[in-house]
Amino acid sequence: MPADEQPIPSVWARPRREREQPALSREHIVREAVRLLDEEGIDALSMRRLGGRLGAGATSIYRHIASKDELIELAVDEVYGELVLPDVGDPAGWRAGVAQVAHRLRATILRHPWLAAKLGEAGLSYLGPNVLRRSEHLLALFEAAGFGLREADRAVNAVTAYVLGISTGEAAWRSMVARSGQSEQEWADRLWPAAERAVEGYPRLRTLYAELRGGDPAEDNEAAFEYGLDRILDGLESRLRATG
Repeated sequence: MPADEQPIPSVWARPRREREQPALSREHIVREAVRLLDEEGIDALSMRRLGGRLGAGATSIYRHIASKDELIELAVDEVYGELVLPDVGDPAGWRAGVAQVAHRLRATILRHPWLAAKLGEAGLSYLGPNVLRRSEHLLALFEAAGFGLREADRAVNAVTAYVLGISTGEAAWRSMVARSGQSEQEWADRLWPAAERAVEGYPRLRTLYAELRGGDPAEDNEAAFEYGLDRILDGLESRLRATG
């Protein structure tokens, strides 16, 4: 088959199969897949394992979803459906609206730590309706503020890249802590002596670590996220004033 006729390997690029078993729908499969991913992590996901949780064989799942990659695409979009998007409203409120979406996206990723690592691998997951809804909404916020559509798209990409980048590290940290069976504070307290020994020869890091020790890791992460987001929005606001 010529290359330009090869099917695109994405659930969003082919028609949905209409014939479904009444007792097992695609929506039911995807919801259970998200629960499995949340409880056991990405390495535990398989059609056989999922079928066992659903009381069905893997073959039954394949009647609805063609592959594990497609299942992950659907799971990503299912999770994006949790995002509550603010009204576009007054153009002067664009910054608060974008910040709300950014905070809610981060919170969604931290509720589903497997999500951050898969977003860059999930094929054409960005064509899912819930992901597209979020992108359309952010474009509307930036466009209402006064950005042209192309520049609004770049602004959306900049904010999204920041949220995904910082949330990936935070989600990995939380997953590691969860596997330890300890709280974030307990794990951090155990880690500090080794961290302080490691930076003994680096005076600035040594001073910084001394200042940070004893703080609440969750509060520190929240403050760090807020700082970075504010600086990005400062830059976009400055750009808007310069071109307005």
